[in-house]
Amino acid sequence: MTSSSQAAGAGADNPGPGDEADLSSTRVAKDGELAGRSPGQLMWMRFKRDRTGMISACVVLAFFLIAALAPVISWLYGKDPYTRYGQNNPELLNDNSYPVKPNGGIDSEFWFGLEPGLGRDVFTQLIYGIRTSLSLALVVTLLSVLTAIVIGVAGGYFGGKVDYFLGRFTDLMMSFPNQLFFVAFTPVVAALLVDPRDEMPTWLRSCVIIYVMWLLGWMTLARLLRGQTLSLREREFIEAARVAGTPPGRIVRKELLPNLVTPILVQATYMLPNNVTAIAGLSFLGVGLLEPTPDWGRMFAKGAEVYQSDITYMFFPGGAMVIFILAFNLLGDSVRDAFDPKSGR
Repeated sequence: MTSSSQAAGAGADNPGPGDEADLSSTRVAKDGELAGRSPGQLMWMRFKRDRTGMISACVVLAFFLIAALAPVISWLYGKDPYTRYGQNNPELLNDNSYPVKPNGGIDSEFWFGLEPGLGRDVFTQLIYGIRTSLSLALVVTLLSVLTAIVIGVAGGYFGGKVDYFLGRFTDLMMSFPNQLFFVAFTPVVAALLVDPRDEMPTWLRSCVIIYVMWLLGWMTLARLLRGQTLSLREREFIEAARVAGTPPGRIVRKELLPNLVTPILVQATYMLPNNVTAIAGLSFLGVGLLEPTPDWGRMFAKGAEVYQSDITYMFFPGGAMVIFILAFNLLGDSVRDAFDPKSGR
């Protein structure tokens, strides 16, 4: 080997000062990339490492996909939630209107069996019931979160009389017993809007449910955001923005709200399943959605009537509700832990 080749090899094996500088700059760039990750990226990294959170997110996403694609699933399945397949068919329902086949009539044609009495398909009833309940609960949750942000942040940031009046209004709304008010107020609103002799349209009944639940669903989050805002408005970056002459609206949008994302997201993940169960409870008590609209809560009411003769009917809506609530609560815990840099998970 020539001396020039030896020199080249030596240079490759033993980098000189210039090469060391390049390697050092590469490490700095890489470290800079790691150090420059946004809080959202760090949260996502922690969340991906949480196996429970990822599984819960997949389960929740599956429920939302089922709700969104309910018409497509029904079309592929070949049945709908309104047709009474078992009536006038002695091979499907007996003289007492219960499924003839065992396990509630479950077979290759009716995957989850038949509804006692009306003989409707349980599978399509369930996926459309999930669609109805999740749609209403999602709208209620969004309205409640937006209202809580406006009232909580405004009271905490402006203080003084604004905080006093908003705080007293929040206390007044919190004094109402939610569940009792839902049951008592929903029929009253319905009677004010529609003549008692007429049947209320489903869309109007849905709007009434959304209104009543939104009216009493924002206060807890508003109190939480008010406390967080009171703490944040004394921080140095808020004072610096005020001294710089930044308008209050811009301070709220650019400085306060990004620091309130954590409690908003965590509380929203707890509010939505609570709203689902509340809507189901209204239908169970007969003041929610009525026939023939498929509804999760009304399936519970039907199951409570027929459980002694057909206990299988209750398994599917009950099991789906338990899985959904459990998955959403676990997802809320995982989101909270992912946003908390001190978490050990």
